[in-house]
Amino acid sequence: MKVLVIGGTGTLGRQIARRALDAGHVVRCVVRSPRKAAFLQEWGCDLTRGDLLEPDSLDYALEGQEAVIDAATARATDGGSAYDIDWAGKQNLFAACGRAGLRRLVFVSLLDAARHRSVPLMDIKACTEDWLEASDLDYTILRCVAFMQGLISQFAIPVLESQTVWVSGAPTPIAYMNTQDVARFAVAALERPETVRQAFPVVGPRAWTTGEITQLCERYSGREARVFRVPPVLLQLMQAITGFFEASLNVAERLAFAEVVGGGEPLTAPMEASYAAFGLDEAETTRLEDYLKEYYDTILRRLREMESDLDKEAKKKLPF
Repeated sequence: MKVLVIGGTGTLGRQIARRALDAGHVVRCVVRSPRKAAFLQEWGCDLTRGDLLEPDSLDYALEGQEAVIDAATARATDGGSAYDIDWAGKQNLFAACGRAGLRRLVFVSLLDAARHRSVPLMDIKACTEDWLEASDLDYTILRCVAFMQGLISQFAIPVLESQTVWVSGAPTPIAYMNTQDVARFAVAALERPETVRQAFPVVGPRAWTTGEITQLCERYSGREARVFRVPPVLLQLMQAITGFFEASLNVAERLAFAEVVGGGEPLTAPMEASYAAFGLDEAETTRLEDYLKEYYDTILRRLREMESDLDKEAKKKLPF
C-alpha cells in the first residue's frame, strides 16, 4: 500500500515511517525541510516538501497515495497559536484528501480530549475527532497519552547528572507508551477493516506517577534524585506572560497542558479491545521499567568504556 506519513520527522512520525517500511508499504513523507529529513530517505522513504498551511503542496504529496497516517502537531518552537497549525492545517489536509479521492486515514489524537476543552491542544484534538466522525472518511483514531521517549530528558538525564527534576501539579498516574509500540498500532490499522470509523485508546501497560518514575531512575542509575514540584500559581503566571505576546502564544498553550498532566486524575484506559481489534499481542508491548533499565544500562556502559579509554591514554603518557 502507498502510505503518506504526515509528521515523519517527529518522535512518533519517524517510528511510524520505519514500521510502515518494515511492513512492506511504500512510504512517502511530507516534510518542511527535506535536508533535515535525510535520514528518512536513507531508510527508503520518498520525501516531498510540504506544509499543512500550504494546500497546493498537499495536493502534490497526495498524488497516487492510498492512505494517510497523520502524526503531525505544532512544535514548541513554532510561533503563533496551535489553532493556526493544528486546526487550520488539519482542515487543509482533509480537504486535500477529498480532492484526491483518498478515504483511508489514521489520526493520532489524545486520550480524554473532549473532557479538557479548556486546554487548546485537547480542544483541537476533540474538534478534529468530531469533524472526522461527521465526514465520509474511513478514519481510525488512536487516542494516546504520553510517550516514554519524553521521560529521558525530563527524568533520566537530570537524575544521572544530579540535576533537578521539575514536575508540576498533583501526582498524576500516566500510562506512558513507547513510540515504537504506537507505530505498531498505526500501521496495523491499515490492514484491519474492523478499525475503520472507530476510535481506540492506545496507552501503556500501566500508569505511573512522577514519584514512581523517579524511584526507577534512582534504582537504575545509582544516583539520588532532586525533585522540585512547580507551584500551579507559577505555571499560571508563566502562561499569562507568554500568552500576552503573539510570538510565544504556542508556549502559553502548551503550558495550559499542565492542567491535564498535573490534575491528579489517572490518564489511562483498558486496552483489551484495542489489542484485539488491531491483532497485536500485549506481551510484545514495552514496559516502562524495561525501557528505562535498557537506557541506563546502555549509557552507563558507554561511560565506563569512555573512562577506560581515558585511563589507557593517561597511562601512555607516563614516563615509566
